[in-house]
Amino acid sequence: MTTSTDSLAAEQQAADRLLTALQTRAACAPVRDLIGPVDLPAAYRVQERLTAGRLADGARIVGRKIGLTSKAVQDQMGVDQPDFGVLFDDMAYASGDEVPMGRLLQPKAEAEVAFVLKEDLADGPLDIAQIRAAVDYGVAAIEVCDSRIDGWDIAFADTVADNASSGVYVLGAHRKTLDEFAPVEVGMRMLINGEEVSAGDGAACLGDPLNAVAWLAKSARDFGEPLRAGQVILSGALGPMRPIESGDEVRVEISGLGTVVAKFSEGKHS
Repeated sequence: MTTSTDSLAAEQQAADRLLTALQTRAACAPVRDLIGPVDLPAAYRVQERLTAGRLADGARIVGRKIGLTSKAVQDQMGVDQPDFGVLFDDMAYASGDEVPMGRLLQPKAEAEVAFVLKEDLADGPLDIAQIRAAVDYGVAAIEVCDSRIDGWDIAFADTVADNASSGVYVLGAHRKTLDEFAPVEVGMRMLINGEEVSAGDGAACLGDPLNAVAWLAKSARDFGEPLRAGQVILSGALGPMRPIESGDEVRVEISGLGTVVAKFSEGKHS
């Protein structure tokens, strides 16, 4: 049986492997050989080590992302729950921005509803009523998922450890309060270079994007880092993700929230 000391050493090895991949922009082998394929606590401890490394380098946490909100993807991964990762300030782009492909390895785009909080979600029942009261507004968003693990060869522990396979995100400019739109009712189209490549709706995200935020609020509090006012929450995909390449333009249209657009350029990330 693996000792606690051995486990901690393996988790540090996993974190070092992923940090090196992030810093060198060179994909690495999966980390499940070190921490097991479905060891949730170990995977989040590795993610915490990665987060500590980013913060030590001067990055700032601005929110969270929710992944694996689709039942089909959960079944594929052999899990029965979503996962979450951390959003840092250097991941954020606005609609119309050019995103340098040099900062990404194997990017895939998906369409989401993003929420910005006006209240902390640290105390109380964290039920849907409390979630609704804490949301300042929602916007259309493109999340660019990415994996530091070569060929997207991931099990559940790999994606959790790798900050939930996060890349960058792009927020639309059209802000709507929850009195002005119902997240569960939105419809979505995603186009790459003018061709529709994905479609879906709010119900595809854990039945309602607000359900995803409620799950995240409870999970984040359980992990000791509750959601805070001002943070951005990417609530999960409304439809299938699609790979993107240099030169692509991704356009997402979400009913009630408008459009968000990003172009992916050859440029390098400084």
